[in-house]
Order: sequence, then structure tokens, then C-alpha cells
Amino acid sequence: MGAVTPLDRSSPVPLWSQLLGDLRRRLSSGEFSTRFPTDEALREEYEVSRQTVREAVRRLQEDGYLVRERGRGTILTPIELEQPLRSLYSMARTIEAQGHRERSIIESIRVADAGAHAGPLDLAPDDEVIAIERVRLLDDEPLSLERSWLPAARTRDILDADLTSGSLYDALRRCCNVVVVKGWERIRPLNPTPEERKTLRLSRAEAVFQVERVVFDEVGPVEERLSLIRGDRYCFRAEWTGGPAA
Repeated sequence: MGAVTPLDRSSPVPLWSQLLGDLRRRLSSGEFSTRFPTDEALREEYEVSRQTVREAVRRLQEDGYLVRERGRGTILTPIELEQPLRSLYSMARTIEAQGHRERSIIESIRVADAGAHAGPLDLAPDDEVIAIERVRLLDDEPLSLERSWLPAARTRDILDADLTSGSLYDALRRCCNVVVVKGWERIRPLNPTPEERKTLRLSRAEAVFQVERVVFDEVGPVEERLSLIRGDRYCFRAEWTGGPAA
């Protein structure tokens, strides 16, 4: 196990509360990524009573960090990001806003003919696009596989940008003076291929969200994107006001 913060027995803060705080710290650092310790292991590690451990663990359950299952003991609740759909959004900002670390592994970035992507980007089939494939990480765990196509005539400088963290749209604004103002998405469930499942570290039982996106600046289309997002780590929330449409 990792470093344990000693509990202060002279403090007016109850021992269970101190223990709770330290366990939250260790959970946030990813220390218990494979399994959560038993009550007995925690009791010995922190040199506290079983009642103190049980109270801290109970609070973690109430907060949604843990779940206890008969025959399996105490297991971690998988992290699930919630994405509101009320406006154009950035996954990087969603991850950071919910208190997690975000980065990307760039699988490839290259110049290619537009081909099948000509229509969505309002290009000719032999026009050039920048094709980007990256794996988006949530606390160092694969969250999505994203493939983007950008019109090369307007976005070629993105080839020199650092895309290992942050929003692609921030990079487009910074490097290419392209400011995204609107877009659309189409979301459907999908069973990934074995290779995609391996990349995302998905079990056979889990599906993904396939998210098709096209975004525009004031001139025209600037990105077509196809994302495969883990269904066990992500959910979408739609918001609205007013009554039924006439």
C-alpha cells in the first residue's frame, strides 16, 4: 500500500473522520485502482478500532466511492463522467471540471486525401485533410478513441501543436485562428471491434457510445469527428425547460 497519513489522536476531529479524509486522498491518487483493502487490513494499517474503520468505509459508500457485494467484499465504484448536452462541449474540460486528470496519447497525425470525409467538411475528394487519431485518458485509464479530420488548407499548423493534453478547439484557436461556434452530434450505442476493445481496455460485456460530430467556425466546417467512448465510464445528460412542444 501507499503512504499513510498518521492519525492525530490529540485532535478534536474524530478518528473516523481523519481516516475518511486520508482514504479519499488515496482514492483520488489512484492508489486503490485494483482492489480496496479489507476492514481488517485498514484496522492494522491505521491502528484503529473496527468501529472506526467501519464508519469511514460506510461514509465512502454513501459518497459513491465503494460498494459492498456478497462474496466479493468491498469494491471500487467505477468513475463515471456525466456530460450535459445543453451546448457544445469539450471532453478535456469535462474531465478537469469533475476533478480528474486528462491527457491524450496521439496514435497518428498525418495529411491525407479527404475521400469519404469530403462531404461533411465541404471539400473535394482530392482535397487534403489532417487526420488525427488519439486515445483520451481519464486518470491514466483509456476513456475514448477519437478520430478527427480537419480541412488541411485552414488547419495545417495543427501538425506542430502539442495535442497530448487540453482541448483540440483550444489548439485550433491558438495555432490556426479557427474559433468553433456551433456543431451537431449523433449518438448511438455500438459494440467495438476486438482491436478497439483492447485499446479501451473494455470487457466483452461492455459497449461504447459512438459519437459522430461535425463542428463549424464562421467560415464553414472545421472538424469531422468519430469518437468511441466507454459506456461504463461516461453518460450523457440532456437538459430542457418549458413544457411539451406544440
